[in-house]
Amino acid sequence: MPSGPLLILSASMGAGHDRVACELTRRLAAIGIESEVIDVLDLLPLRLGPGLRRCYAWTVRHAPWVYAGIYRIFFTSSRGPAISPLTVLAASRLERAVRRREPAALLSTFHLGAQVAGYLRRRGRLPVPSLVMVTDFAVHRLWLHPGNDGYLCLTPAAVRDVRAATGRPAWCHAPVVGPEFGRRDTVPVSGPGPRPVLVAAGSWGVGRVDRTARVLAASGRYLPVVMCGSNERLRRRVGRIGACVAVGWREDPAELMTSAYALVDNASGLTCKEALAAGVPVIGHRPIPGHGADGARAMARAGLARYARDAAELLASLDGLGLASERDRQVARGRAMFDRPSAETVLSALLP
Repeated sequence: MPSGPLLILSASMGAGHDRVACELTRRLAAIGIESEVIDVLDLLPLRLGPGLRRCYAWTVRHAPWVYAGIYRIFFTSSRGPAISPLTVLAASRLERAVRRREPAALLSTFHLGAQVAGYLRRRGRLPVPSLVMVTDFAVHRLWLHPGNDGYLCLTPAAVRDVRAATGRPAWCHAPVVGPEFGRRDTVPVSGPGPRPVLVAAGSWGVGRVDRTARVLAASGRYLPVVMCGSNERLRRRVGRIGACVAVGWREDPAELMTSAYALVDNASGLTCKEALAAGVPVIGHRPIPGHGADGARAMARAGLARYARDAAELLASLDGLGLASERDRQVARGRAMFDRPSAETVLSALLP
């Protein structure tokens, strides 16, 4: 057993990273491993963390083409800077936090945490192992730092990419979602009236999901239930669409999934993993730039979701799920991810 807590570096960039960290903390406590979560944005000086969060939220909502450019330069380009300025700014504060808490190891569930911990570890300034839980289906450059000791990944393809890029060991694990997402019976594929389809926009309500809702509603075959997160303007806009349901931030997304025919998603984040656990087929459509688009394609390559490039493909993908054989295949592929070793099992074997 570790002598100190596992220090988990998360980030309040949306809700997904923190929800993964909190669920992992609960699971670790159940097997006797103490852990503590800190927000890596709080390690940035001069209140840069909240400013970065506001800037990111505004950009993905109102200027997605700007975020697309940032993603290409800093997240995927081999010509991007070797070390992010944010990494250097946060390093000293993380070093002090480690000295105060004396953890057994670090685990990053956000890419900035992976960069900072790897940076310190490579320079001999972090005396304990540093592990990274890659929460994205597509592994971009900022997740990768050879200073980290090992990586936990969602798919075999991600494991191969990480090993090739860093030379470090990597393991595949079951996605970390709440236990409530596994309590769902199969939804009938036929019945009277339009079939309810969840349309996800993340906790911040980003992307043109109103256009997706219009396509679904106009078909007459599907009832879009749009999860608008904290974006009240989006909720009002969607609410004006006929034959459509708009909901704000929900603490109980598992309840929405109990009757969902499918999930249409634009970010390939935690909601997708929760849907896979619940046996809800996933279709990527109109993804947000950067990690959303890369993640949607990665999920499709892995056979975990369909990727609909336009409205016609979206409706065709949904119609195809009406065939029990096709629906069963997609649900089975998603649920098979949860047959892998749990994250806490992998971690308990790795912790000193």
